[in-house]
Amino acid sequence: MSEELLTVPQVMARLKVGRSTVYDLIRSRRLPSLTIGRARRVPASALRDFIRAQLTEAA
Repeated sequence: MSEELLTVPQVMARLKVGRSTVYDLIRSRRLPSLTIGRARRVPASALRDFIRAQLTEAA
């Protein structure tokens, strides 16, 4: 399995939001992430699921 792991700046760019918003989503567990050493990473599939859920809520 080769899951793409995104950095916080990559998530910021894809969602077009700021750093604090990304960390708020991670802190509130709305956006799953993992820590490798001191680096925070978000699985690409988790970001896709988050976006899909937001679209469903908005509909």
